Amino acid sequence: MMKKLIIGLFALSINVLPAMAAGPSVPLMEAGNDLTDQPSLQRGAKLFMNYCLGCHQMQYQRYERTFRDIGIPTEVGLEQLIFDGSKVGSHITNAITKDDAAKWFGAAPPDLTNVARVRGSDWIYTYLKSFYKDESRPFGVNNTIFPSVGMPHVLQELQGLPTPITEEVEEHGQTVTKVVGTKTDGTGELSVDEYDQAVRDLTNFLEYVGEPTRLESEALGLKVIGFLIILFILSFMLKKEYWRDVH
Repeated sequence: MMKKLIIGLFALSINVLPAMAAGPSVPLMEAGNDLTDQPSLQRGAKLFMNYCLGCHQMQYQRYERTFRDIGIPTEVGLEQLIFDGSKVGSHITNAITKDDAAKWFGAAPPDLTNVARVRGSDWIYTYLKSFYKDESRPFGVNNTIFPSVGMPHVLQELQGLPTPITEEVEEHGQTVTKVVGTKTDGTGELSVDEYDQAVRDLTNFLEYVGEPTRLESEALGLKVIGFLIILFILSFMLKKEYWRDVH
């Protein structure tokens, strides 16, 4: 009986949980991140500190590590990216409490340290480009990839207020209207291309934070593979030398 229960739960986790995590079937746009592009990471850090940190923390990432990895001098980081008097060695946190956040937004905003590892960079990039005007929502906006999201469109001053693009589709024998895209109203500070780049920079930064040692790990991995190839060649030659007289 216990064995059947375990097998059933395992099957449930395989079939149901990924579907729950995936959310609605909205095609994802490719972020095209480049973790070696330090100017992009620096712009992404600036966007995060100015637009996201008020609600979302990165409690597992430190300012000092961030500045060092993406090439920001400590004095510049202290002056331009730390606004609450935190020490450079502090974790990237804010002052909002979970109770207040839940009261204002319906749920406490998640920590974003590992969001890129959980959701994926393409999901984040698509999400940030998928807000649209919806007066029925508390903050006047909705999101095609995350319907009924409790988050306001924090980058609205940069993008402007997008309006939905809809089409009639057949679902379960009925015709329904679905939002399939968005179109900005042109009131933002940035052009369409500039906003796309800003979102790409922010996504790039979030991907870096999710795995700060990724570039180092990849470089080390190549060295290890090279060492193993050389070791294999030497071992093979040594084996042939030892077995020469036997054959």
